[in-house]
Amino acid sequence: MAEIIARWEWRTFGKTSFGESEALIRGRGEAQVRKSGEIYILSTRSMNNTKVRDDLMDIKTLKAVNADKLEQWNPILKAAFPLKVDVLPEVFAAFAVPLPVLARQDYTLEQYVDELVKPRPELRVVKVEKERHGFMIDGCIVEIADVTFDGMPFHTVAVEHADPQLVMDTVRSLKLERFENINYLRAMKNAVGMAV
Repeated sequence: MAEIIARWEWRTFGKTSFGESEALIRGRGEAQVRKSGEIYILSTRSMNNTKVRDDLMDIKTLKAVNADKLEQWNPILKAAFPLKVDVLPEVFAAFAVPLPVLARQDYTLEQYVDELVKPRPELRVVKVEKERHGFMIDGCIVEIADVTFDGMPFHTVAVEHADPQLVMDTVRSLKLERFENINYLRAMKNAVGMAV
């Protein structure tokens, strides 16, 4: 199994283009374009990143925040549907919500959402569509994306790498430091009216 490396991330969200910064990014080469439909599960009790993408339950936890307010996200779970019951305690621990009574040995995505997630008032399902334009700049993954949260449109830019100094150097070289660093969870909770 490949070693999991927690990356440091800087990200911001807005409604329109990021102007000069976006032009600097797009001027650094041709983008790799990816489209995806994802399901995020937000919890009023947690800021863990819990989503379903490519038929996998994918969970990342916030490991650290440094002096530059960069965030280090640590992947802790990727589990395929149907989800086995032995995985569900870890999933609900990430939501910081008690594990419900389990009536099945495994759960399809539909059963998981309808029977285990939607009945919980602390949890909210948000459908997310993404069109991501990825670049490699100074060794960092740099992304410009158009996303929708339950149909609400947003624009986002991100810089990621395992080395936080390299992330900040790249953020500054792209003149992004004037924008607020906002992660997916904060942006999404603000958009749907859930307290952060």
